[in-house]
Amino acid sequence: MITRITGTLLAATPLAAVIETGGLAYEVHVPVTTAERLPQPGQQVQLHTLVIYREDAQTLYGFAAEAERDFFRLMIEKVTGVGPKMALSVLSRLSLPVLHGAIVAGDVGLLAKCPGIGRKTAERLVMELRDKLGGTASAAPGGGTGQPADATENKVRDAVMALVALGYKAADADKSVRQAWVALGPATTTEALIKKALG
Repeated sequence: MITRITGTLLAATPLAAVIETGGLAYEVHVPVTTAERLPQPGQQVQLHTLVIYREDAQTLYGFAAEAERDFFRLMIEKVTGVGPKMALSVLSRLSLPVLHGAIVAGDVGLLAKCPGIGRKTAERLVMELRDKLGGTASAAPGGGTGQPADATENKVRDAVMALVALGYKAADADKSVRQAWVALGPATTTEALIKKALG
């Protein structure tokens, strides 16, 4: 099992990264939320990975944070009808703190807005994952920041909710806050995230 890959980023798109390590180049499928945090090609990168083996292929999936990889695995192993492609789509649309909050709160409407996720699948995500997520901490967009996960998660979720209260669509608010987080770093405050996202 390949659980992590570290090497030189050769190329990246919104849904894939090519990483060279040990003389081999690996294509790694990533969600948009991870692609946003990749360095420039030519720089070192590390991703937490999961390999999915099929009869006709083996596919490597990579994530900026270990918690994101674990959530991806949880979706494809525990939710009926959710495969790797759909799980990647969900993680591409919303950051982990917002997904975690939506599932725990039973916000089927927000989950159903993810591409490829209808209302029934969104309901299954809530029903089959709510109990499993109730006591877990999820990673902030930066992942591995050294801050308690719940504190960073609350900053992100509070900033997203503030933008939603101002009239933003939840997915747009989440994307703006993710970009603000990448720009400002883990020591930022909720207020700074909101201000940057609005700017």
